[in-house]
Amino acid sequence: MKDPILEDLHATRERLLAESGGNLEGLIARLQKEESESGRKRWVPKPTLSEAACIFAPHPTDNPVQVRQ
Repeated sequence: MKDPILEDLHATRERLLAESGGNLEGLIARLQKEESESGRKRWVPKPTLSEAACIFAPHPTDNPVQVRQ
């Protein structure tokens, strides 16, 4: 059984990709250009506590543990 909403979604995705050179890089570039030319203010969410903790936490490779052989 085919889902008409899903069929329409796939067709729209194919059309957008075709209009943008057939690849994701072209689509992303097109959407970013349209966004910057729209004049609309971009909403950027504030980081959550867990995201902030990830930003300030040391990376595991910053202080590697010495392994004995």
